Amino acid sequence: MENIDLMSSKVGFIGGGNMASAIGAGLIHKGILNPHNVWVSARTDRTLGFWIDLGAHATLRNGEVVDNCEIIFLAMKPHMLNDALQGIQATIKKKTAEKLFISVLVGVTLETLMNKLKLVVTHPRIIRCMPNTPMMVAEGITVYCSMNTTEQDESTVGALFSYIGVSESVPESLINAISALSGSGPAYAYLIIEALADGAVKMGVPRPMATKFAAQVLVGAGKMVLETGRHPGQLKDEVCSPGGTTITGIHALECGQVRASMMNAIEAAVKKANELTSKIK
Repeated sequence: MENIDLMSSKVGFIGGGNMASAIGAGLIHKGILNPHNVWVSARTDRTLGFWIDLGAHATLRNGEVVDNCEIIFLAMKPHMLNDALQGIQATIKKKTAEKLFISVLVGVTLETLMNKLKLVVTHPRIIRCMPNTPMMVAEGITVYCSMNTTEQDESTVGALFSYIGVSESVPESLINAISALSGSGPAYAYLIIEALADGAVKMGVPRPMATKFAAQVLVGAGKMVLETGRHPGQLKDEVCSPGGTTITGIHALECGQVRASMMNAIEAAVKKANELTSKIK
């Protein structure tokens, strides 16, 4: 990847909530973005204190973000997109021809984004991406697709997300399916960590130790899959001694239909994302 100077890039976030915080704070904490070159807008002051503490510019005017930034993340709730664009139109000081917009809005297609953004920018360049919150600790996943972008745009986006996890360009048709895994997946993982810790607590392990070890179990298992390249089933079998404790636990999980539950969760999330896509035009 070519060397890209992100420290001098002016990056904005329209919407300053959880996802914007994960991206912005992740990049600022790693020294990739200069907080003095970051602008954030929100509907109320409630979320802006976090950004002020980071050293970023905070405002209630969406147009101020577009005026000052070359790269603008659309990070509001999907149903708030129209209101956010109206806010830009009402507060922007200068109509601009080109800007790079990066959308993290679930269910909003490139075509819909293009039609709506043309109201505020003559020739918008658009990246639609699905990141996840572990970017805040540089362990994120981001998949993205684009419309009307340049090679420089693609390099910039790749560079941004490479610092806070792994990223990959994918066909737009896969975005909803992948986001059900990578975007919603951390919530499922937290549920598993909590459940494992609860089981250990039930058997007498102190809560702080149980939570710490349960979290590390997922970290270690994930690294084993990624770094060894072995199939998860093979790694599972290597832990299961004949007649041992682990295979007994696996049997208990299978009785609880844990695999089917996880598959059902992915399927349900994809269906919901598809529903949102059909509603947002």
